[in-house]
Amino acid sequence: MLATTDDPAGTARWGEDAGFDLVASGEHVLFGSPTSNAFVSLAAAAAVTTRVRLLSAVTLLPLYPAALAAKLAVSVDRVSSGRFELGVGVGGEYPAEFEAVGVPVSSRGRRTDEALPAVRAYLRGEAVAGHAMDPPPVRPVPIWIGGRSEASMRRAGRAGDVWMPYLCSPDRVARGLRVVNDVAAEQGRGPVAGGVLAWSAVADTRAEARELAVRRLREIYGQDMDRIVDACVPYGTPDEVAARLLEYADAGAEQVLYAPLNPDRELGAALCDRLHPRTR
Repeated sequence: MLATTDDPAGTARWGEDAGFDLVASGEHVLFGSPTSNAFVSLAAAAAVTTRVRLLSAVTLLPLYPAALAAKLAVSVDRVSSGRFELGVGVGGEYPAEFEAVGVPVSSRGRRTDEALPAVRAYLRGEAVAGHAMDPPPVRPVPIWIGGRSEASMRRAGRAGDVWMPYLCSPDRVARGLRVVNDVAAEQGRGPVAGGVLAWSAVADTRAEARELAVRRLREIYGQDMDRIVDACVPYGTPDEVAARLLEYADAGAEQVLYAPLNPDRELGAALCDRLHPRTR
């Protein structure tokens, strides 16, 4: 699976041709680096692809009224002929965007938990307070819950189809999935699948890839990422990154979202070739 920020339509078309099975786009209203809106980007991607699934990774649900988020999700699902999947996160790392839309950043977890039951119902074609989405989704839209905190694990157990952490080690994925599925069992739900958003740096040498990972993540998050890179960021040659991504798959991440920190499509295609057919 492939994450995209710049040129979502072109990247999605390339990703489909390269053999990835899902293309994702994140979003922010305001952020420290260029970021689009996932619904708009994925609608553009839908227009130029026919096979790949399309994931918002992630939609900042506390910034939307529940019905509006569901309407946008259903709309992208319909224009993509049933290929859209909704990823949900609480955000908060950039408080200015919450202030800009009039939402207290301290309320983000509560707002997300309150919205999810209604969003889930709408995305299954069900009525909420006597009203359903019209037109309805093509099929029930899967919900991914993003985040690496215990709150995100419990949220995924209650309302998610997939739990997708980021910037974490394979061991943490395995431990988190146990919590997620313990909560799901308590709720009388079936198993929740595991995913992971893996910021990754592919280069001709391991040293070059590490330098790239540290620099780009510092630009994205505005803080020193040197210590977290070795534990939580796959980097190196295509063979080295593929081996690390498969460790996440072995830890229970059935769906691994490759989020490239460099724009080299040739190296990205080489990585995809090495991962096939276990995971893309």
